[in-house]
Amino acid sequence: MAAVPARRKVAAPLPARRPAPARKPGAKKAAARQPTGALVLDKLLSGRGCIGLVFALLAGIVFFNVDLLQMNREIARTADRAAAAGARVVRHPYNKGNGAAVKTGIREAAGEVVLLMDADGQHDPAEAVSVVSPVGIHDMVIGARRAGDQTLTRAAGNRAFTGLASWLTGRPIPDLTSGFRAARRDRLLEVIHLLPNGFSYPTTSCLAFLKAGFNVLFVPITARPRVGTSKIRVMRDGVRFLLIILKIVTLYSPLKVFFPVSAASLLVGVAYGIWNVVRYDKIPMGSALLIQLGVVVFLFGLISEQIASAQDRK
Repeated sequence: MAAVPARRKVAAPLPARRPAPARKPGAKKAAARQPTGALVLDKLLSGRGCIGLVFALLAGIVFFNVDLLQMNREIARTADRAAAAGARVVRHPYNKGNGAAVKTGIREAAGEVVLLMDADGQHDPAEAVSVVSPVGIHDMVIGARRAGDQTLTRAAGNRAFTGLASWLTGRPIPDLTSGFRAARRDRLLEVIHLLPNGFSYPTTSCLAFLKAGFNVLFVPITARPRVGTSKIRVMRDGVRFLLIILKIVTLYSPLKVFFPVSAASLLVGVAYGIWNVVRYDKIPMGSALLIQLGVVVFLFGLISEQIASAQDRK
């Protein structure tokens, strides 16, 4: 009996591929230039009535994709307004401070650009394009307010701190504390460990970017009267801002802080000693101590400068 050969299975023909839609010339380049981003709104407790308007206005901007990250809210209605406006709401289990909220927003963001702004009504969302568009060439873009847009006390305090920060960094700083800014997310992650959990993350991030050698641009913006009352106190937060400025500058350029103290102590000690020699024909102990203090502070600054340079090389 002859063996019947087994039938060979014939594979079904593959479905024909649909032709890819024709791309317009330059479409790929345009898509590559469109950055994705995250929007972190701060101060929503005092300005919670503005959140729907802020997000609705920003959502209409097609320059970049907006992802709203909102944290630290003690009032559930605020989170509901954010979600209703199309936001992805990220919550902290307890109030850690607005700086901690910003750091969580930076970590949670998936885009290339992070836009930070206050939601208390003082910033115009329509100006977001002018703040975000230079990011790429610049690592951070800060919206600089005019002195006339602030109260007299706050404008005077900001002028004093920006003057000190400008001298310590060697770069003119029009506005050190503006909360309206955009930055590359990868650059923010490099300095995120320096940002405090409480207030003054704008001051810290601005100084850290400048001292790290990143490109920082200031663009003029218009600030309106805020909704609600500010929690910033002149004396308490003024001292805090001063310490933050000294901390960041000492971290990157210690001699900027140590040398003026050393020089002042040395000059006062020498002048006091000369005056006593001329008048009393002796060198007092106070003069010798001031001269020694100037030398010791200078040596500490020199060692700190070497340590900071070694950290930069790493």
